[in-house]
Amino acid sequence: MNFEMTDDRRMLSDSLTRFLSEQYGIEHRNKVAYAAPFHDPAKWDEMVELGILYALASEDQGGMGGGGFDIACVFEALGQYLCPEPVLANLMALRLLAAAGADLEPILTGQTHYAVAIGETDAPYDLQDIRCEAKEGRLTGRKSVVYGGYDAERFLVAAKHNGALALFDLAARDAEIAGYGMIDGGNAAEVICDNSPATLLLERAETAFEATLDAGRLALCAEAIGAMDTAFAACVDYLKTRKQFGKPIASFQALQHRMIDLQIEIEQARSITIRAADALDTPAAPRAIAMAKNLIGRAARLVAEETIQLQGGIGVTWEYPGAHYAKRLVMIDHQLGDTDYHLERVIALAS
Repeated sequence: MNFEMTDDRRMLSDSLTRFLSEQYGIEHRNKVAYAAPFHDPAKWDEMVELGILYALASEDQGGMGGGGFDIACVFEALGQYLCPEPVLANLMALRLLAAAGADLEPILTGQTHYAVAIGETDAPYDLQDIRCEAKEGRLTGRKSVVYGGYDAERFLVAAKHNGALALFDLAARDAEIAGYGMIDGGNAAEVICDNSPATLLLERAETAFEATLDAGRLALCAEAIGAMDTAFAACVDYLKTRKQFGKPIASFQALQHRMIDLQIEIEQARSITIRAADALDTPAAPRAIAMAKNLIGRAARLVAEETIQLQGGIGVTWEYPGAHYAKRLVMIDHQLGDTDYHLERVIALAS
C-alpha cells in the first residue's frame, strides 16, 4: 500500500490547512463553536468557495475526489483546528443524494444546506431499530442528534416505508426543528415529524445508509487523527517548557515513557485509518471501518485523559486549547457508533 499523498491531495491539504490556520485560530473557533448557530456561516461560505465539498464527491458526480483518502485528507485538517463547520453533514448528504441519483450541484455550490437524519432516541446506531414511518408521502417520528441540523434547509431522512428502509427529502419548514449546541462545539438538532410532507428519493435504501454511515465514520477517524496530533504536540511543548527541580519535566523518564505510549497509540490509529480509507466503497469496508472506529475511540479517549493529566490543572481550563481538544476527542467516540458498538460489529462481520 502506498502511504504517500498524491499531488492533488497534498495541494488540497495544504490549501485547507492554510485557510484554517489563518481563519480558524482557537479563539475564533471557540467564539463561534459555542454560540448560535454554533459555526461561522461566513467562513462556511468561504470553505465552499475553496472547493472542499467538491473533494468529497467523485468526478462522475461533478466533484473531484470522493474516495476514502480524499475524505481522510479533508477531515484530518479539520481535526487539527477543531473546525465546527457542518462538513460531516454535507459529506453524508452528498453520499445519499448520489445513491439516489439526485443532482449534487446545489449542495456542492452551497446553495442548499443539508443534514442527514438517521438516528433516533431508541435507535442511535442500528438501522433495524428505526421507528420513523412514512405513509402516503408523509413522515411521522422523531430523529435525534442530527449533526448540522440547527440551520439546515433540508433533511435527508431514514424512514420505514412498505416494510423497508427508504430515503426521504424533507424541508425544514415542514417539521419541528429543535436545534442546540453540542458540548464539544458545533450544532445538532432534534427533527420532529408529525404527518410531515416529504419526497421519496430512494426505496430500499438500507445499503445506501450503511455506506453513508461508514463514510461518516471514516471521516470521524481522520478528524480524530488530526486532533490527536495537535493535542500531543501541545502536550510535548508544555512538558518542554514546564520546569520542576530546575529542569524541564520533559527530561523526566517516567513522563517520556507515557508520551511514547501515546505516540504509539496515535500511530496505530493513523495506520488503521489509512487501512479504512483504502477499503472504503469495497466489500471490506464495513469491517475495516468498524475496526478503525473501535480503535480510534479508545486511543482518542486515552490521548484526552493523558494530555490533561500530564498538563495538570491548566489542561481543563477554558482558555487553554487542550481542554477543547480533549472534549472533542472524547465525543468523537460517541458519534456514529461508540467503541462497544463497533466491537460488536467487528465480531459479527467476522463470523
